[in-house]
Amino acid sequence: MAGGRIARRNPVPEVELLLRSARVVTPSGVRPASVAVRGERVAAVLPYDCEVPGTARLEDFGDDVLLPGLVDTHVHVNDPGRSEWEGFPSATLAAAAGGVTTLVDMPLNSIPPTTTTAHLDVKRRAARGRTHIDVGFWGGAVPGNLAELRPLHEAGVFGFKCFLLPSGVDEFPSLSPAGLERAMAETARLGGLLIVHAEDPEHIDGAPSRTGPRYADFLASRPRAAENAAVERLIALARRTGCRVHVLHLSSSDALPLLAAAKRDGVPLTVETCPHFLTLTAEEVPDGATEFKCCPPIREAENRDALWRGLLDGTIDCVVSDHSPCTPDLKRLDSGDFASAWGGISSLQLGLPAVWTEARRRGVPIAALARWMAAAPAALAGLPHKGAVEPGRDADFTVLAPEKTFTVDPARLHHRNRVTAYAGRTLYGVVRSTWLRGRRIYGGPAGAPGDARPTGRLLSAVPREPAREPAAPVRTGHRPGGPATGPAPDPGAGVPQPAATTERGTA
Repeated sequence: MAGGRIARRNPVPEVELLLRSARVVTPSGVRPASVAVRGERVAAVLPYDCEVPGTARLEDFGDDVLLPGLVDTHVHVNDPGRSEWEGFPSATLAAAAGGVTTLVDMPLNSIPPTTTTAHLDVKRRAARGRTHIDVGFWGGAVPGNLAELRPLHEAGVFGFKCFLLPSGVDEFPSLSPAGLERAMAETARLGGLLIVHAEDPEHIDGAPSRTGPRYADFLASRPRAAENAAVERLIALARRTGCRVHVLHLSSSDALPLLAAAKRDGVPLTVETCPHFLTLTAEEVPDGATEFKCCPPIREAENRDALWRGLLDGTIDCVVSDHSPCTPDLKRLDSGDFASAWGGISSLQLGLPAVWTEARRRGVPIAALARWMAAAPAALAGLPHKGAVEPGRDADFTVLAPEKTFTVDPARLHHRNRVTAYAGRTLYGVVRSTWLRGRRIYGGPAGAPGDARPTGRLLSAVPREPAREPAAPVRTGHRPGGPATGPAPDPGAGVPQPAATTERGTA
């Protein structure tokens, strides 16, 4: 009785699907719950033992963890033009098998690169009807395409990628210092986002240039100083232009103090790192094992430890794959020559268990991974319906058995080319199933694909009008220890961001 009236329980909403788990990861914490799905969205997060509506199908996952579907904003699909390296069907199936429900494709390694709206149309045609998960696209900032940035922005790319040194493919050249500043000024005018491969060419040119199979020689050729100098330049230009900047695949822990100080000052800056930097170390890379080559490189164990500290104190915002595959011959597996081998590690299918294995060893809770690998990347790209298990979001989920282990067998990977630095490793975290907008797209009783049809959609950013003046400085860092204990801050808080929309007519 309350105020003379009988208090009644809120009725369970009319829903088609109820997903139940003893461990549901929500923005407010991990708890037993039942997630109600109506149509393609989460309708409610209900008590674990709520009544099952007569209209609903119940999926009970027991003690397996129900996570939001992961969002991977750093993927090289290489389609069209280099689809022998990967391609939309294999990349998105591997992603689904790894618990990823949304990816944003990088503008390079495909032919043509995504540097004009005409090229964007080519890429969208290549992807349409061939993706198992939802896919968006980054544009590219290269010499000579400054006038293309606004049309690309208006056409729905989520931001622009650039390099400060040669990218490795001729059709995507790097920006000069002056070109970088012009691109940042234009991106700021658009209210957009510039994502940057941050290695300084002068430091790379001045480092020892050695061929051969010794990993120590390759590591010396990509010094931390190259990353540190590039980060310092980006911070200075972000202060000057007001451009929102994202540092890609941070490897050098030496740059963390610079980044932390810039965030404290309100520079509109976000940072990512990758599973291989958090799980692998230079000391364990065998000479000649070019499957471990990436740029920037896997560094020493103490560097890895510092990157984990950067995640936990909020200096690093998110963890994404930098999935960059190629054909086995380009990896120079026969000669083991690090200098000539393609740089890139394929981890779309393995990122979640790889990071969880190391997080578990360090006592980091599973909820932190949901923030770093789902909520923060979704916020970075401006995907308000992705990245969390809460009402109104897309019903995208990953069901993980965190205490189960498996040994990485390349033959069981869905990547087109099954060269992997994780071969033979025992990892914690078996992905039981993956759900996209309320449909099981991977997993089942035998771990087979769920809905084998490619039901992913193409996503476009909806540009927002930029502020008349540069955005005021905004603090974007976590409190120390925040990612392990409290809700994640929005990496783009206070900075104009796009909101995503689904391409019309795309199934």
